[in-house]
Amino acid sequence: MPLDLVTIPALSDNYTYLLHDADSGATAVIDVPEAAPIAAELEARGWTLSEIWLTHHHDDHIQGVEALLARHPARVTGALADKHRLPPLDRSVSDGDSFDFAGHEVEVMDVSGHTVGHIAFYVPDAATVFTADSLMALGCGRLFEGTAEQMWQSLSTLAALPPDTTVCSGHEYTAANAKFALTIEPDNQALKSRADAIAKARADNQPTVPSLLSEELATNPFLRASDPGVKAGLSLTDASDAAVFAEIRKRKDNF
Repeated sequence: MPLDLVTIPALSDNYTYLLHDADSGATAVIDVPEAAPIAAELEARGWTLSEIWLTHHHDDHIQGVEALLARHPARVTGALADKHRLPPLDRSVSDGDSFDFAGHEVEVMDVSGHTVGHIAFYVPDAATVFTADSLMALGCGRLFEGTAEQMWQSLSTLAALPPDTTVCSGHEYTAANAKFALTIEPDNQALKSRADAIAKARADNQPTVPSLLSEELATNPFLRASDPGVKAGLSLTDASDAAVFAEIRKRKDNF
């Protein structure tokens, strides 16, 4: 049986995700912005929570853990490097580690940049990666703790996953990201089409995540810093990929 993926809106613009194995009944939640919508979804589906996977320490990704655990005891997994800033962990993991979820391998990836110690969870059997605030739909997280070089390396690692990978990111920022992306590549036809689809989805109050990695590779300016056309458009033809990424990130910060 394939793994079931459920996207749950939380807070004002966050997303959390349930991953469910029908054969075993195991259910994981990835990040806990708040407990109530997760508990409601579990109850509606008759699922029992077994695991909580945390990507990084920011409050809007972990502040609901205690309340959720009070109602749904579960095993908590997070980054060893971030352990001192996370809720108590039952399992600490690092880049390159893997663990089992109901017979499915989960690979841990260090995607530092937004924060140091930020991790992503890649589940090959589900062709899905949970990226939170590293790679986002048409964007990436601000560099609150890491460097541009760190984030570019993290994004490059994620970009190397199979193009049909589903990218589960942490926020509904896509419409604003699309407006910015068009300032970097105004003639990118794939981007124009995606921006139109995003505007329609938001007008209908529909989520714009998850997205496909293939979409991100074709339209996300933060993944396209190595593209010769992007470099030329920024008058950075001879610059390193990381330097071009840094310029794009700087422009987005000031957009």
